[in-house]
Amino acid sequence: MLTDMGVAVGRNGATRRPERQPPGTTGYHHSQPDMLCYRRRHGLRSQTMSQSEPLITAGAIVALRLFDVAYAIDLARAETLLAEQARMARRSRLSATPPKAMAFGVAPVAVGLGPVVVELDGVTIEAAATARLYDFGAMTLALHVPVMGMPWAGFVHRVNAVDRCTEDLLTDGTWERLLEQVRALVGPALIRPEMSGVQEDYLIGVVHAFDRTLTAAALQDCVDLVPLLSGEQRPLSDSARQDLLRQRFSYYTDDLVVLTWDRAFIYEPRGDSDVMDILEVANAQLLEMRYYDELLDDELPRMYDLVARARRARPLLTSRRFAHLARRLHTLVAEVTELTERVDNALQVTEDVYLARIYAAALELFRVPTVNAAVDRKLAIIRDTYSALYDESSASRTELMEFLILILIMAEIVIALVRP
Repeated sequence: MLTDMGVAVGRNGATRRPERQPPGTTGYHHSQPDMLCYRRRHGLRSQTMSQSEPLITAGAIVALRLFDVAYAIDLARAETLLAEQARMARRSRLSATPPKAMAFGVAPVAVGLGPVVVELDGVTIEAAATARLYDFGAMTLALHVPVMGMPWAGFVHRVNAVDRCTEDLLTDGTWERLLEQVRALVGPALIRPEMSGVQEDYLIGVVHAFDRTLTAAALQDCVDLVPLLSGEQRPLSDSARQDLLRQRFSYYTDDLVVLTWDRAFIYEPRGDSDVMDILEVANAQLLEMRYYDELLDDELPRMYDLVARARRARPLLTSRRFAHLARRLHTLVAEVTELTERVDNALQVTEDVYLARIYAAALELFRVPTVNAAVDRKLAIIRDTYSALYDESSASRTELMEFLILILIMAEIVIALVRP
């Protein structure tokens, strides 16, 4: 895992000096807009300060909702089905990153679902709905709410309104209707379809352009990111603010990514969607690992009960029941192992160190390694149980064969004694 040691890391792996210096450091130069933002942030207001809040001229708020819909999805079949229904579908790829630097293990299929009308604090807005299918059985539904000509305070307010709205959409069945729409389009491509109760959601605020040029450092001096990232209206403590702003990343001087557990802010003037794609993949990995963690949680007590019942069976049937149960556990371990490997390889990173840092930070924030370790521990328990059952089944068969041999020997003796 790549860690942030206080220096920026280039895409070719070479380290370079941090682009941002704190105000007051020798050599730090403020342009006039930067100085206005700095003074506003630190309370040095003047009559022009009311106009210094940046205006967002291009941006979006993206609400993600992820579902586990099947054991796996045949993406080639899904593409064919969508083409037959005149649906525009495409294989996703990272827009600004060469495939040799970072790429999807198996590129997911993305499809548009049309507009969805949502109400945000009494204002009716049309959001674009999209879906993305992953080969390991996960599906992402996304609502894209456009943002144009909005001051920063209004943007923060709109992000919180979208957050509240996504929960309302879950209650009124909008997410379920979108899910059924996708199922109707690609149903035959779903392998062993099953709707689990495990879901994930994530909210991303994206800005592509302000009304003036701002560097990442100037933006952080100019606005307070904490209300957007936390959703809180009341001021937070210094320690809480530090925790929220801990995961900050910049590659160029004019881009910024800030990650938290359930929200992210992205400032990307070039319009790249790579960071959003990475965050979606990390959430999909968390979804699948949580699903298999809960599946194994349910399976372990059932396994103990089946083992106990097999041991209470008649001696002649014990071997067969142990063998049947061992085969069942072996199948379960094989399936879960195969799918978890697919999930682990959903995104392959080779050369892009900057995106690799963001990806690693997202996995840590979402606690994917912790859930993955829990799944591995439970799989180890099932593997040990399988080995024990296999050994007991073999021992029972051996005992049965020895018993039959003794019977045959005794029969030979009896026949020899009674024969005239």
